Amino acid sequence: MASDAYSEFEWREMVYEGTEGVRDVLAGEKVTCYIGFDPTASSLHVGSLLPLMALARMQRCGHTPIAIAGGGTGMIGDPSGKTQERQLLSLEQIEENVRGIRVQLEKFLDFDAPANAARIVNNADWLAKLDLMTFLRDTGKHFTVNYMLAKESVRRRLDSDDGISYTEFSYLMLQSFDYLQLFDRYGCTLQMGGSDQWGNITAGIDLIRKLRGARVHGLVMPLVTTATGVKFGKTEAGAVWLDPARTSPFRFYQFWLNTDDRDAGRYLRFFTFFTNEEVAALEDTLKTAPERREAQRALAREVTRLLHGAEAVARAERASGLLFAEEITTLNVDEVLEVFDDVPSTEMGVESFAGEGVGIADLLVKTELAASKGEATRLVKNGGVYLNNRRVTNERERVTADRAIAGQLLLVRKGQRQNHLVRIR
Repeated sequence: MASDAYSEFEWREMVYEGTEGVRDVLAGEKVTCYIGFDPTASSLHVGSLLPLMALARMQRCGHTPIAIAGGGTGMIGDPSGKTQERQLLSLEQIEENVRGIRVQLEKFLDFDAPANAARIVNNADWLAKLDLMTFLRDTGKHFTVNYMLAKESVRRRLDSDDGISYTEFSYLMLQSFDYLQLFDRYGCTLQMGGSDQWGNITAGIDLIRKLRGARVHGLVMPLVTTATGVKFGKTEAGAVWLDPARTSPFRFYQFWLNTDDRDAGRYLRFFTFFTNEEVAALEDTLKTAPERREAQRALAREVTRLLHGAEAVARAERASGLLFAEEITTLNVDEVLEVFDDVPSTEMGVESFAGEGVGIADLLVKTELAASKGEATRLVKNGGVYLNNRRVTNERERVTADRAIAGQLLLVRKGQRQNHLVRIR
């Protein structure tokens, strides 16, 4: 007997809407469930972590998870939550993206569990084989245009300047056909996703009811935003990716470590397997000792461990510990490079540091920590520039090679978080 997944989702504030009866089903039955992942890139980003964790929680509660890597629907593009049509990708690019996503899904799901092993399927396996006339006759006739126009994802696009193409308009039918295929092939009776997927999910439920006379369910989770109203996962540097080649483990760890106090409790519920009691205890620290940031440290440590492993956590924490330590100048080159391997770097010839050396303002511009010498000067005057973790107080200061660690490395920092390595050739 599966444990009560609905209650697990409920206390974690992961329930936005569900079909009638889904609570009772998840409280007392073992089900097969699925979530689709769109292969628009070769990596998922942190915006996909909530559905990923949802599948992992379902598996831990005894249910069987299926992850769809949408190689078929990815050729069309989901209009949900989009204001304009996606750029269509080639079949080869989609296949490459699916392979990248598959590696990341395997970090969270157990594909060797004896009773409820997870499964990854590619909907291109059935969608790519469909012929138009058969699909319209057997599936399309069950969708009235009025029904499809009433769906929020379609209605929002119709109200936009760009409208919606027939290609994306058909996406709802294709996702519904996915649910039907998973019901027929694997006995899947629950589709999950973000709240923007509700229209697509209920369309699939209706199709299965009409064609198979069966009752299946849907459960959607809230779309995650920050306390400031910004879409979760977006930073000044862009998306935070799950692929370490796109977002290094160090930067990934720092993303979670920098979580706003107002978001930390929710993110602990969403993105970790900590118990209710453990989350409550960490939330207490946000009130009693916010300066210690224990909740954020626990969050960063656990999410990084889940994705990149314990060794990556250790490296990220060591790097974080040395970010502000003046003892950095006592390290050798190999130690600095090991700790700051994930920090962006710039190479400069030793001749740049000859004589009186390079001006600190020029160095900030060269490393792109400042857009101009004027901005660099203001940063120094405001106390926001550090060289080898020591604050620079003179905007006219010049840097020579003898200040570099072993004559080879300089660590330049802007503010409290933005580091840059200068490698002296």
